[in-house]
Amino acid sequence: MIVTVTLNPALDKTASADTIKPRALNRLRNIRLDAGGKGINVSAVIRSLGGHSVAAGFAGGGAGDELLALVAGKGLEADFVRIAGVTRTNLKVVDSGRGLTELNEPGPQIGAEEWQEMERKLSGYGKPGNIVALCGSLPGGLGADTYQKLCAMLRGQGATVFLDADGEALKLALDSPPGGAPDCIKPNRHELLQYFGIADDGSASDATLAGLCRALLDKGIKLVALSMGENGAIFASENGTWKSPALVVEVRSTVGAGDSMTGALALGFMQGLPEEQRFALAMAASAGACATEGTNPPERALVDALLRSVSMKKIG
Repeated sequence: MIVTVTLNPALDKTASADTIKPRALNRLRNIRLDAGGKGINVSAVIRSLGGHSVAAGFAGGGAGDELLALVAGKGLEADFVRIAGVTRTNLKVVDSGRGLTELNEPGPQIGAEEWQEMERKLSGYGKPGNIVALCGSLPGGLGADTYQKLCAMLRGQGATVFLDADGEALKLALDSPPGGAPDCIKPNRHELLQYFGIADDGSASDATLAGLCRALLDKGIKLVALSMGENGAIFASENGTWKSPALVVEVRSTVGAGDSMTGALALGFMQGLPEEQRFALAMAASAGACATEGTNPPERALVDALLRSVSMKKIG
C-alpha cells in the first residue's frame, strides 16, 4: 500500500493572465479549482498511472469540505483528520510566457489533540511493505522536526518512507540518527545546495550535484532523485548515479511536475520495477505534468508516449 501524507493541503486556484503587474490591477481568466497539496498530487499521479494509494492529511472549514469533495472527485481514497482551523487556498497564475507566479497561504494552526490523532493514524500505516510519502510544507503548530519524528517512527515500524520537503524540515530529517532518515528524497537543485550551505548561483556542475547526491547516501538514504527542471534530473542510489535530460514538451503548467516524479518513483518501487525503469517513468510523468493544464496529473497514454523519448546515462 502507498500512503501519501499532506499535512498542509490547499485548494489550488489556477488562473491565466497576459502579464503580472505588481501594485496594479491584474485580470485573470481560465480559472480552475483543484485539490492541492504535494501528497494529494502524488496520489492523483499514482491513480493516473494505474496504481492505488490512500491520501491522508488535515482538512478544516468550508474550504476543507470542498477539498475533500475534490479529492473524492479525483477518485482518490482519502483518510483525513478534520480540524478546527480552515484549509488554506493558494493562487497560481500562469502568464503568457508560461511563467508561474504562486501566492501561497501559510495554512491553519494544528492543535495538540489533532496532531495526536494524525500520529495514531500514520502509525497504523507503518508496516513492512507499505510506502509512506511525506510531502510538502508544515502547517502552524507543528515543529520543524515533525518529518524527522515521522521518518523515525515509520521506518522503525518497517515502512519505506519517501520525503519531499524543504528548508529546516528537510535538514532535520536528513540529519536523523542512523536508521531514522527517509529512504527516498526528491530535492530540487536549490534545496540540495541549501542543505550543503552552497549558494545557488548557477555555477554547480552536474558532477558537483551528483557528488552531493551521493554524499547523502551515506546518511542511510537509498535514493536521491534530484529534479532540475529544464536541465533534467539526477538519480543516485547504491547501484550508481544516472543523469536524464529533460524531455521537450509544450509547457502548459509546471505545477505538480515534481509531485509527478515522486508519484512515479513510489509506484515503480511498489511494483518492483528495475531502477532505470523507475527513473524513466519518473521523467516521463514529470514531463507529462508540464504538458497538462493546472494541477491535473498526466494521462497514462501521454506518459507512455513520452517514455519512448527518455534517455538515461550512467555517470557514476
